[in-house]
Amino acid sequence: MSDPAANAAAVDLSVVVPFYEEEQAIDAFFDELLGVLDRLPLRAEVVAIDDGSGDGTFARLAGVRERDPRVKVIRFRRNFGQTAGLAAGFANAGGAVIVTMDGDLQNDPADIPRLLAKLDEGYDVVSGWRHQRQDDALTRVLPSRIANGIISSATHVKLHDYGCGIKAYRREITASLKLYGEMHRFLPAIAGDLGARVAEIPVNHRPRTLGRSKYGLSRTVRVVLDLMTVKFLSDFSTRPIQVFGLAGLLAAGVGGVMMLVLGIERIFFGVELAGRPIVLLAILLVVTGLQFITFGLLGEMLARTYHESQGKPIYVIRDLLA
Repeated sequence: MSDPAANAAAVDLSVVVPFYEEEQAIDAFFDELLGVLDRLPLRAEVVAIDDGSGDGTFARLAGVRERDPRVKVIRFRRNFGQTAGLAAGFANAGGAVIVTMDGDLQNDPADIPRLLAKLDEGYDVVSGWRHQRQDDALTRVLPSRIANGIISSATHVKLHDYGCGIKAYRREITASLKLYGEMHRFLPAIAGDLGARVAEIPVNHRPRTLGRSKYGLSRTVRVVLDLMTVKFLSDFSTRPIQVFGLAGLLAAGVGGVMMLVLGIERIFFGVELAGRPIVLLAILLVVTGLQFITFGLLGEMLARTYHESQGKPIYVIRDLLA
């Protein structure tokens, strides 16, 4: 692995591109991308990640590397997913600004100067918006719109298109990101939670003419599940007791009131309780409530272990004047 700090002085812009079985698109992609980088008044590099492809992707990338030393190539031992690809790209990128792209020719490299111009307006993250998306309406566009609506409603960052692969980041933002699972689609929201200023601009989107899509309708379900993790980590990672404890108190409180009423009925009015389902419900609510409170306390202990063992800060400083 290269040392990004050592490269930072030599490179202004890094373009990170994960590839997975895109053998047919690579030559055309780099012809476009390197042509755009040639016209920029910046020292640029490309970090290409072969995410365990089973075709000739790596051989094509190695050929591009031989022709142009600005291209770095990382090859995974197996397919780890797009999040891992971006994480490896961020770790090996030396630029002060990092642009991410998909390698399937649907993102237009000509949009990179526009992303950089928007970043220069004082933003930390600029996300692309495929406002005229060239994909199948039922299997790609509709699930994407549903997912974007859910993510925007649940997070503090309102974007039209979280799934757009072309984005620009300042290096200090990517250095603060810890990526796991399939969190790549939530990067603007995670960055926004760190205090980053996030913007969105319309970008060109082209129909896919080579290779095949790796996503379908099932992606929406995974987005919802991942969003639950992001939302919890964003809002309650340092105070899990407020989630589990509140639910526990409500359940135990309702169950306790029900048991009190049932007890009064039995003691003072002689009402038989045997065989009444409400008795079991009251007991279940009390037991469940105590369990949730216990989960909250365990979560508090784990949160402290998580932050203290890694030296992970609970705040992010933007500026310091001293």
